Amino acid sequence: MNYEVTYMGKKKVTATVYAVLAAVFYAINMPFSKLLLTKIEPTYMASFLYFGAGIGIGVIYLLGKKKRKTTEEKLSKKDLPYTIGMVVLDIAAPILLMMGLTSATSANASLLINFEIVATSIIALVVFKELISLRLWAAIVLITLSSMLLSFEDVSSLHFSYGSIFILAAAICWGFENNCTRKLSSKSTFQIVILKGIFSGIGSLLVALIRREHFPQLFYVAYAMLLGFIAYGLSIFMYVRAQKELGASKTSAYYAIAPFVGALLSFIILSESINEYYLIALFIMLVGSALVVIDTMILNHSHIHTHIFVHTHNGSTHTHEIEHSHKHKHIMSNNKHFHQHK
Repeated sequence: MNYEVTYMGKKKVTATVYAVLAAVFYAINMPFSKLLLTKIEPTYMASFLYFGAGIGIGVIYLLGKKKRKTTEEKLSKKDLPYTIGMVVLDIAAPILLMMGLTSATSANASLLINFEIVATSIIALVVFKELISLRLWAAIVLITLSSMLLSFEDVSSLHFSYGSIFILAAAICWGFENNCTRKLSSKSTFQIVILKGIFSGIGSLLVALIRREHFPQLFYVAYAMLLGFIAYGLSIFMYVRAQKELGASKTSAYYAIAPFVGALLSFIILSESINEYYLIALFIMLVGSALVVIDTMILNHSHIHTHIFVHTHNGSTHTHEIEHSHKHKHIMSNNKHFHQHK
């Protein structure tokens, strides 16, 4: 039992590291995409980001194919509905995000995309019956409130930002997409990311051609694909690996880190200004995100325990085994594991 708990604990820690790295890699997307959007139109931008992800991860797969030992299953026909859903949503979400970024600030967009946590958790509850704790519900309320504040260019006059509508729509698309990916997360991570990248890139490219967007210079295409490899390819790869242990809602919860890193980079790289409404929204988002992280550290579940009772009756020894199940909390604190019984 101790070995099992230690082993499971290590797997959870590794999954958490993957989730945090996924968030950090994704965080660089906002400020650098904002810069590149002055040279590349939105739908082409979305296409090149995903092509960079698919091709980059594909190259890594081919280079390490001989050395790699894996027991991961490949996608099958049963996975087709979720695979199609994943690709279609991955075509829509980045296009909506890039369209939103053309008018919204990078810092606001970085925080607004955190609404993806709300969308992922609600969909995981309603469609896939994942449990949501009271802490996570509180976090959802706070993140939603923060997103509402960030959606107004001027709160005093209730002047709504249209760029925010596109960004929130992108977050909802990614919420559905996260849950589709969750259903595939036990399968080959490389296969999932390569499929996401190539087919979502092709889909966005076709939309760009239909919209007759101007094709950018190859120099900027290369930059966009490099950004896509890091911000989408490596991020998605880490995200899928994390989902195998943490589930859709909790892995998405660690993306709470990404907006704050993205906002910080926006201020450094783009020199964007800060107003009082942004600071209020930032504080509310921080509290909500903290609740999300705390929620991932406390897991409620039950185990079946066997108690052995030995007693002597009329000169003979009797042994009884009694099995029962009860709920308890597993808590990670200061790198130590303990649990509380009810």
